[in-house]
Amino acid sequence: MRYLPLTDADRGAMLSAIGAASIDDLFVDVPAAARLSAPVEGLPMHMTEMAVERQLSGLARQNLVAGEAPFFLGAGAYRHHVPASVDHLIQRGEFLTAYTPYQPEIAQGTLQVLFEFQTQVARLFGCDVANASMYDGSTACWEAIGMARRITRRTKAILSAGLHPHYVSVAQTMAKFTGDALDTALPTLDGAGDDMARLLAAIDGETSCVVVQNPNILGHIADLSELAEACHAKGALLVVVVTEPVALGAIKSPGEMGADIVVGEGQSIGVGLQFGGPYLGLFATRDKYVRQMPGRLCGQTVDADGKRGFVLTLSTREQHIRREKATSNICTNSGLCALAFSVHMTLLGEQGLRELATINHAKASAAADVLAAVPGVELVNTAFFNEFTLRLSKPARPIVRGLAEKNILAGVPLSRLYGDAAGLETGIIVAVTETTTQEHVATLASALEEALA
Repeated sequence: MRYLPLTDADRGAMLSAIGAASIDDLFVDVPAAARLSAPVEGLPMHMTEMAVERQLSGLARQNLVAGEAPFFLGAGAYRHHVPASVDHLIQRGEFLTAYTPYQPEIAQGTLQVLFEFQTQVARLFGCDVANASMYDGSTACWEAIGMARRITRRTKAILSAGLHPHYVSVAQTMAKFTGDALDTALPTLDGAGDDMARLLAAIDGETSCVVVQNPNILGHIADLSELAEACHAKGALLVVVVTEPVALGAIKSPGEMGADIVVGEGQSIGVGLQFGGPYLGLFATRDKYVRQMPGRLCGQTVDADGKRGFVLTLSTREQHIRREKATSNICTNSGLCALAFSVHMTLLGEQGLRELATINHAKASAAADVLAAVPGVELVNTAFFNEFTLRLSKPARPIVRGLAEKNILAGVPLSRLYGDAAGLETGIIVAVTETTTQEHVATLASALEEALA
């Protein structure tokens, strides 16, 4: 991208053309408290190119690379091994430069890739159909609530206490503009946040959907079949959120348990941690609800000569139809991340995914046994995949910070997610994947024992 410098005269001419008195007039919608009134301390207004490179390199050196330390962070973003072939393939020119197929008939390669991706997601989630991806798991979760409102014509959504708090926050933000009522609750360390009884009791004739995460934020796994039946008996939909898709190589898919809409975060497969993004939203549903599904849907057909071809079957967004008829404002898809997901999934295959899931669960189970044997540490989960919650004898956040100073990333303290919520300050979420070694677990156990002594 070229750098086009502007003079004061240039800026003045543009401001005059749009009727603005100053550049500050362009930012009136930004709350005053969020605006910078002066340069940020330590951040110069301008530097030479070489000075910028040195500055940014120095900042980068302050980061602790995940692969260079014992790493137990999870809570929605997971460190898995991504084969080098994934990055090699997605950086091929025909993939890297491809964009949203606004003229679908001439974007056969892109459409085929997305069609294969949709097929993989639908099979993984146990659903009839999946879309061509969304931005990330949290926004996909909100889109599912909106879709349930359109289908049921109801505006009450019940959110499980085990739903990731960031997903809850996104839903609460969006509900301010739609009028949806969200019934929420906080998890507890007793029962690993399993609030099934609350969900079953809360479903009524005004409920559009129940949203539940499986495995949930504390790692607990539940059978959702009874919940699905209860939802359907009241005319409501069951929405299941999956933040760790590798788990579906070992546990029953949400679709098999009766879910109507399944959404999730695809980062675990093919996409690195990348400091929190870009990530990949997954969305699947039943055939009968396909016309209310947000985003885009690629399909397979034959052309006039009988040759196989791919088309953009559904794309009910604001660019194509009247705003009030649009199913979402998703104007693109996470195409490159979806491609990485699809390439990695193809390399694994069904058997490989099951083996990867088995390795994850075995390593996590072994780690949980070691850590639970540390004095002052209690495992609160009764069932989990590769992530579990520990209750410490002291507040977890100071301990996690102290271990981080020793280059041990021990996990995510619940107080980081829930603030000062009572009863959660001693909880810590620990994730273990195929990248975790026995030495890493032993190091964490020793460090915890010392910190809790």
